[in-house]
Amino acid sequence: MAKDGTLTDMAKIERHFFVCENARPAGGKPSCGARGADEIATALQEGLGRHPELWGRVAVTRTGCLGPCFEGPTVVVYPEAVWYVGVTPADVPEIVERHMAGGHPVERLVQKDD
Repeated sequence: MAKDGTLTDMAKIERHFFVCENARPAGGKPSCGARGADEIATALQEGLGRHPELWGRVAVTRTGCLGPCFEGPTVVVYPEAVWYVGVTPADVPEIVERHMAGGHPVERLVQKDD
């Protein structure tokens, strides 16, 4: 921020990872929250932390329901509009290295058009 209070040289977010953490009661419609979404979001944030060159350029945000509840946990990446479904904590290192740091989606996790 400049001395006059105006914003200057603010980094623009180039890639934003949204992680569904919606939670529903057991026995009903499935939810990402019950399938390890918190661990996935934490691992993505930790992965970002291991890449200081991405600070201010990449963001990770925890969200409510993103929609594909039966396929979750779901992670959506913008501006590319990549929808990852069925993500597990074991998938996160690959997402961090290939997509977050490298800019290339992990195709095996991308939601298929039906």
